[in-house]
Amino acid sequence: MSTESASTAITRNQVDLLDFIDWSGVECLNQNTSHSVVNALKQGYREDEGLKLESDADEQILIYIPFTQVIKLHSMLIIGPEEDGPRTVKLFANKEHMGFSNVSDYPPSDTVVFTPEHLKGKPVALKYVKFQSVRSLTIFIEENQEGADITQVQKIVLYGSTVETTDMKGLKKIEDH
Repeated sequence: MSTESASTAITRNQVDLLDFIDWSGVECLNQNTSHSVVNALKQGYREDEGLKLESDADEQILIYIPFTQVIKLHSMLIIGPEEDGPRTVKLFANKEHMGFSNVSDYPPSDTVVFTPEHLKGKPVALKYVKFQSVRSLTIFIEENQEGADITQVQKIVLYGSTVETTDMKGLKKIEDH
């Protein structure tokens, strides 16, 4: 992928889906409570290089992100250190209540292998066809770059669009009768 095509990986109409995250439902398993998922996901926090998400007992992290409306997920960006940033990341659309005990029971919607180049800020395009009607996303960071005990994530950005489910013209016609 050339540098030019990497910068255009985020195409027209793809927005940062931050405003559509249902924060009350976000969960993260195996996070260090001093370095929680909010640091990597929330506006302002994720821009602060001193803040990060860190795994706790081992390198794996399981993040559940529900959305306030149905979205189409196009690509994602994960920024992290070259040594202990995420390497293998499995994404599951619309799978709730997953834990480390059952995460391997389901085929992922997509599996992404992040390179050190990606972790410096290069977005990764996903299998867009698999993420057309997403109500929630589970991100399973299976391993980090060099097999370190702790995985660190400085920033996670999800890019996509909302699914317009309400036809306003249709509603207007019903009211007129």
